[in-house]
Amino acid sequence: MASSNQLVVPQAKAALQSMKVEAAQSLGVQIPADGYYGNVTSRDAGSLGGYITKKLVQIAEQQLSGR
Repeated sequence: MASSNQLVVPQAKAALQSMKVEAAQSLGVQIPADGYYGNVTSRDAGSLGGYITKKLVQIAEQQLSGR
């Protein structure tokens, strides 16, 4: 099944991948070498998503505040 997630800014793909790796390392979650996350536990996937969302909100807040 193809992913329905489409990047608004395709050039951000590398930055998002880097953020995934950073999140996984911080949380001690193994990133699948083949890119298939179907075998990652729901808890780990949720932790990664929450970490990334928190970081993206921090970045947006900094940009909006002019820093």
